[in-house]
Amino acid sequence: MGSNGKIGGGGFHHVAIRVCDFDATVRFYTEVLGFTDKVRWGEGDSRAIMLDTGDGNYLEVFAGGTKGEKPEGAFLHLALRSDDVDAATELARAAGMEITVEPKDAELGGSRVRISFFKGPDGEIIELFQSTGGHPL
Repeated sequence: MGSNGKIGGGGFHHVAIRVCDFDATVRFYTEVLGFTDKVRWGEGDSRAIMLDTGDGNYLEVFAGGTKGEKPEGAFLHLALRSDDVDAATELARAAGMEITVEPKDAELGGSRVRISFFKGPDGEIIELFQSTGGHPL
């Protein structure tokens, strides 16, 4: 899939944002910018959607954000594609990064994935993302 020899795979899988007006945000990204609805899950303030930006990279939109100005915007984390989330997580751990979510399997609206999260050198949240089956993401 990719050519990153350290984490396997490579490239961005998605960038995630949390928004206060979920429906308006989804309409903007789909109707104005042409992103397409790939997979949805959850309800109310716990709902989320993966929007394909047009090249297989995604914008993940979460409901439940707060209204008002956000000094750093709505971005939550960046997700990197990996062929082996477990091994890539160990690379981050060995480099002294704080693992905030150990590798685990998850289902996102019919897609099976393996994920983990850690804090980067400046506290940024990085997700490692591996598709493992079901509806491809």
